[in-house]
Amino acid sequence: MTSGEGAPETGSGVPDAAVGPLARLLDVQDHDTVVDQLRHRRATLPERAELADVDRRLGALEARTKEVRVERDEFGDRQAALEQQIGASRGRRDTLEKRMYGGQVVAARELQAMNEEVKHLARHIDELEDREIEVMESLEPLDGELQAGEVTRDALDKDAQRLRAAIDTAERALDAEIAEQTRARAAAASGVRSELLARYEQLRSKLGGTGAARLAGASCSGCHLTLSSMELDRVRKAPPDAVITCEQCGRILVH
Repeated sequence: MTSGEGAPETGSGVPDAAVGPLARLLDVQDHDTVVDQLRHRRATLPERAELADVDRRLGALEARTKEVRVERDEFGDRQAALEQQIGASRGRRDTLEKRMYGGQVVAARELQAMNEEVKHLARHIDELEDREIEVMESLEPLDGELQAGEVTRDALDKDAQRLRAAIDTAERALDAEIAEQTRARAAAASGVRSELLARYEQLRSKLGGTGAARLAGASCSGCHLTLSSMELDRVRKAPPDAVITCEQCGRILVH
């Protein structure tokens, strides 16, 4: 290093050489806290809740659509059967009328029997047509519901695509921030003794993500409780590199 070069600095602007391991540990904690916050933001993006609601509505719509289609198919089968019966009855009636008026039958009794059958067929056709109209009236709202469901599904699909794109964009941005913080955290951790770092990690895992805390006045910034005057005096008289834990929460206390 030339005489014009200074020692490398931490993010706070303090030269690396002047920063103790406990201060570096606080740097590690700060980066870990930011990473935890970023990961929480990533996991709780508002678009995720919106997408879950859209998926729920799509699922409910799909279930209802299946029910309507089953009902619609039943009525459709009923209508097809009625049309087949109507067609057969009309065919029989037409055949009888051709024979009656074609001069093929001359016996009065046979003509009378055929005439009675034609009348019966006419009444039967009317009944079948009335039943077909009822079926068609039942089909109309089902068809309408299916058509409306298609419109709703298209709208929900577009919403889902929009939300997935928004989630993807937000995730990419947050992942970049997490990667940046992780790199900075690794740089800070490189200046901390392995046994101290291991102790910090153990405390951090046990104490909700915070393993090291600053002494802010007479309080621990981890648990926000005030230290006793005796404990405070002990902390302030301890060497700068002494590892002291908060008597209230057990976190490594940096002063």
